[in-house]
Amino acid sequence: MSPVLAGVLQLLALIVALGLAYRPLGDYMARVYSSDKHLRVEKWIYKGIGANPNTEMRWMAYLRGVLAFSAMSVLFLYLLQRFQGRLPGSLGFTAIDPDQAFNTAASFVSNTNWQSYYGEQAMGHVVQTAGLAVQNFVSAAVGIAVAVALVRGFARSRTGELGNFWSDLVRGVVRILIPISVIGAIVLVACGAIQNFSGIHSVGQFMGGSQQWNGGAVASQEAIKELGTNGGGYFNANSAHPFENPNGFTNLFEIFLILVIPFALTRTFGRMVGSLKQGYAILATMATIWVGFVCLMWWTEFAHHGPAFEMAGGAMEGKETRFGIGASAIFSISTTLTSTGAVDSFHSSNTGLGGGLNLLGMQLGEIAPGGTGSGLYGMLIMAIIAVFIAGLMVGRTPEYLGKKIGTREIKFAACYILITPALVLVFTAISMALPTPPNSMLNSGAHGFSEILYAFTSGANNNGSAFAGLSADTNWFNTMIGLAMLLGRFLPMVFVLALAGSLAEQKPVPATAGTLRTEKPLFTGLLVGTILIITGLTYFPALALGPLAEGLAS
Repeated sequence: MSPVLAGVLQLLALIVALGLAYRPLGDYMARVYSSDKHLRVEKWIYKGIGANPNTEMRWMAYLRGVLAFSAMSVLFLYLLQRFQGRLPGSLGFTAIDPDQAFNTAASFVSNTNWQSYYGEQAMGHVVQTAGLAVQNFVSAAVGIAVAVALVRGFARSRTGELGNFWSDLVRGVVRILIPISVIGAIVLVACGAIQNFSGIHSVGQFMGGSQQWNGGAVASQEAIKELGTNGGGYFNANSAHPFENPNGFTNLFEIFLILVIPFALTRTFGRMVGSLKQGYAILATMATIWVGFVCLMWWTEFAHHGPAFEMAGGAMEGKETRFGIGASAIFSISTTLTSTGAVDSFHSSNTGLGGGLNLLGMQLGEIAPGGTGSGLYGMLIMAIIAVFIAGLMVGRTPEYLGKKIGTREIKFAACYILITPALVLVFTAISMALPTPPNSMLNSGAHGFSEILYAFTSGANNNGSAFAGLSADTNWFNTMIGLAMLLGRFLPMVFVLALAGSLAEQKPVPATAGTLRTEKPLFTGLLVGTILIITGLTYFPALALGPLAEGLAS
């Protein structure tokens, strides 16, 4: 079987699996966030944290809950790392340096999971499980909660109430993320991933010395790492490590975990707003971009540029031979079009244009299908922009799902789409202008610039993957990327929740003959075009200096 055919068959199998899960999971999540009943374990949690789950919140109160919970999470994870040397199960590892502890705390709380450390050489069992794994659950649940709040903004009228943050957070963890993660972990263990609390042990003799490996609760963390679109690996090699990703089946299964909730949330959206066709339109937009990017990545990586590539059958440098180019391309596109950041290949070893596709996937806002929750609310913001553009074309007040998109709403949407590019480009420009940060680049020229651009794109978009040629464990990059991750996560949430509150206060307007039919293929095409044009106009100069220049020169 040719490598290209193998990749196509894996893509088709993945699409079938996602299709089978789409309806039951989407409908289940809609019931979870629409129910007024609480499970017994949820009541215990509410009592423990002193929250009343039945109190409705306006957008400011909802936002205060998001920010307060996340701030406490950053502080807890920071202190856990700083006191690691005094904790049991530390495997002899000492406290994490302050700048790296801040970077890691910001990373995992913001659902980014950028790692400037070697996991197996820095973090003990307690930090990995009680710190990082816990944040994998709750940071994903925060993203879903904010997306659900925006959906309620569309679904409700004449009220500014968006639900209860604490209820949405707890339900996301207890009813969605934990059950699916348990099943995912069992599958991974059955296929060869490790799950234990053993210490450091030596394996064999290599070149006069022994090789040391850690044990750990890897399978359980791997499941939520992918399901929650987190991406932080137990080991530095991430999903290229056989303890995390043993074979071709687990590789495909992990891609499925990455994509299943973001895609299924479009069904949840359609169910909650009372129009499944609206959910299908958003799904079609996400799927079109995702499949298109996968095909483009295959083209760039399978293309034969010189005798070395021809003998290898494509750009095999940096690829796991267990997976090959086809599966690695699906994984890299899926991880950069979501906020996952997990890798099973070396992104820096992609062709110039292939690396550019990974960059562009993040720069789209990671909305195809995006992260758990963040992908849906990012796509809905883009839908509002597309409706606004269509309204300008015909001279009509834009409407979406029966809500008028006025000056206030479009300001919130515009601030949302501008904040992340501003963070990426400003931090990249400062890093390139100062004398010291460029010393961290492994390569010079266009590829070296791409390393820094990729790092801040990954951080500000809460992705977490890296070009890996950048030595990011410095005071400058730990601090600046940490700030980019926090600002890139929570500033957009401010505008999303403000928009949700504004929409919820409106009275729905009836559809007329002049209303744009947003459930039709025409709108899907308009939405895809809007996304690509906005991203292209924003990032094209930076991409031209980096991956495009490298790709045209090769």
